[in-house]
Amino acid sequence: MDKLNAMAVFVRVVERGSFSAVAREMQSSQPTISKVLQALESELGGKLIARSTRRLSLTDEGQRYYIECRQILAAVDAAEHSFQSGREVIAGPLRIGSSVSFGRLQIAPRLPEFLRRHPEVQIDLQLSDQKQDLVSEGLDVTFRIGTLNDSGLIARHVGTTRRVTVATPDYLVRHGQPRAPQELSGHNCLLFNLLDSQNLWIYEKGAQRHEVRIKGNAQSNNSEAIREMVLGGLGIALSPTWLFSEDLKAGRVTAILREYTAQSLPIHAVSPANRRQSARVKAFVDYMARALESAPELQLVK
Repeated sequence: MDKLNAMAVFVRVVERGSFSAVAREMQSSQPTISKVLQALESELGGKLIARSTRRLSLTDEGQRYYIECRQILAAVDAAEHSFQSGREVIAGPLRIGSSVSFGRLQIAPRLPEFLRRHPEVQIDLQLSDQKQDLVSEGLDVTFRIGTLNDSGLIARHVGTTRRVTVATPDYLVRHGQPRAPQELSGHNCLLFNLLDSQNLWIYEKGAQRHEVRIKGNAQSNNSEAIREMVLGGLGIALSPTWLFSEDLKAGRVTAILREYTAQSLPIHAVSPANRRQSARVKAFVDYMARALESAPELQLVK
């Protein structure tokens, strides 16, 4: 048995979640892919995948083996490219993680230009509003907004999410416009509930710091859902400038409390500490850092 090929087949089955999809991808047949996996399991002496009529799921041993296989295949891929060119080229699979909104609005639109520069890279963008486990999900790098609590990761600061307090003109006509942060306590404030700060909104003006405990009748773990609530006139939100940049230009929402600076949040590119950072990971992180630095939608609202 070609062990390396079997590892590659196993990894693709896990990532595609389908024997038939991998068979089409590899121009093979579903029975052939199944036989490769069965031979690998026989060689290892245990089950990698728990098969059912509805879906494929990894056994505990399969999960650990999947992580190791990805690292081995990445190392082999890097060694081959290094041998062929005398240096490691920017090529091969790149699995990127991000929150849904940031990934859709800030990462996905920048992928075409990156892939034009590096056509030998194959990107798999995984979006989730839950905290992603880099190792168990096989991610090479993920982008996180806010304070990092896990010190066992390699993190690089790549940008800053500046935030703006917004509401629709209609909401402000009906409920009045707050002129100071303390007045937010009398308004329906919409909460993005994945931040550590939860319902505490922090502002600064000069040397003064203003902390306000907000309340409202709706919250969400997805920032685009918050945006839709705001656009529907439900209440006030403290959100990233990049989320509302087009709405602000079009006048669909109004920035309030402009004399106060809302607390900004750092953006980090995070990688597992026990995984060698490949040339393609470094190239992508460098590319995103440059792009975010100059992105007008990440700047303070004037």
